[in-house]
Amino acid sequence: MNIIFVLIPIAILFVIIAGALFFWAIRSEQFEDLDRQGSNILFDEDCPAQKTSEHTSDDRQP
Repeated sequence: MNIIFVLIPIAILFVIIAGALFFWAIRSEQFEDLDRQGSNILFDEDCPAQKTSEHTSDDRQP
């Protein structure tokens, strides 16, 4: 029964911390424009072309 007196304040503390983090995220506009990051992955053309690991004879240094 004494463990309840320890667990209830810890649970309340976790709820307060989670609420504070949630409201901080809202104030710092973390949830604005959620669709942009998903489409950046699909349509990202700014990345340089990746080289393959196969080397031709033109790529070798003398």
